[in-house]
Amino acid sequence: MKGAADGGLDIPHSTKRFPGFDEDSGEFSAETHRKYIMGGHVADYMTHLQEEDSEAYQRQFGRFIKLGVTADGMEAMYKKVHSTIRANPEHKPAAKKAVKTKRWNRAKLNNAQRKDRVKQKKESWLKKVAEGNA
Repeated sequence: MKGAADGGLDIPHSTKRFPGFDEDSGEFSAETHRKYIMGGHVADYMTHLQEEDSEAYQRQFGRFIKLGVTADGMEAMYKKVHSTIRANPEHKPAAKKAVKTKRWNRAKLNNAQRKDRVKQKKESWLKKVAEGNA
């Protein structure tokens, strides 16, 4: 919702809906909200998981590890992404891949192909009968 509101869409809302609002005191913490926007909560979880369970960390953040994204570099990554989007906000659809679908059942035969198949079976049967194998 934050992105839509920032993008100019008129969505009735209040700061109570965003992370950083404390229901007890009724105060909104912009710093906490900024932390969530910049992926601070994900960075905290990465650090926690890295210390607690290395195997779960590898499984959960394997793509980040492969791309070289660390918990310390999370905010820098989001700043770079935001600046790139602001520089060129036009959406570019991904290129369509040519996918050949696998067919599990046989393709339907047309009328001529069915008649030819029956003809071949008849000839085969007659040949077996003539040889005395049937």
